[in-house]
Amino acid sequence: MAANARYNPRVIEMPPKPARAVETATPVGARVVVVEDDANLRKTMIAFINRSPGFCCAGTFGDGESALAEIPGLKPDVVLMDIGLPGMSGIECVSALKALMPATPIIMLTVYDEGDYLFDSLKAGASGYLLKRAIGDKLLDAMQEARAGGLPLTRHMAAKVGQYFQKFGKSQTEVHTLTPREQEVLQLLADGFRYKEIAGVMGISLDTVREHARRIYTKLHVSSRTEAVVKYLGSSAKAPGNL
Repeated sequence: MAANARYNPRVIEMPPKPARAVETATPVGARVVVVEDDANLRKTMIAFINRSPGFCCAGTFGDGESALAEIPGLKPDVVLMDIGLPGMSGIECVSALKALMPATPIIMLTVYDEGDYLFDSLKAGASGYLLKRAIGDKLLDAMQEARAGGLPLTRHMAAKVGQYFQKFGKSQTEVHTLTPREQEVLQLLADGFRYKEIAGVMGISLDTVREHARRIYTKLHVSSRTEAVVKYLGSSAKAPGNL
């Protein structure tokens, strides 16, 4: 090689490294949000939900204010709500959430077994009411029932609902104003059937089911499926499910 020749080493271009994929946890199953101010119970519920087939915990909150601000954006399939929250109560939070996401079932979890708490929760839009000591298979059953359009209550709670209405002397009279066909629709609603399923069972159109429901709400002086079912259970001494 000549003395004045310059050495030009061969440059080997390496392919660029692929961009690192951002790992995100993809929820598997129904998305559950927990609103509970007891940190230890919250952890227990998260662990229980995440190891239960068909469910995953999508978020947790310790107070109603933050829950109300964040839950709509999480798009949960079901919400578990404590009644005794600091600040905004669970019942107030349910009422506000139902205005934003009316189709999302919310189940109250509580230590209170009093009828007033129960009925106030249902009037606010809750889809069920369960004592905290029932966390376990009964909670899974309740979430499945609520998602299917049912009203998860224990037999004891259903009896309390009946007593509540009897106290005001309206339930029996109002339910008895329903026609046999309307009572059949209401029974199916209480059993957790959706409008489309009721149409199939009864052999009628979806619009006819909706018209029956509208008349039922008017006659019972209610504005929701939950209130109608609660009134029906209270008047007929029927109890839902096996909770």
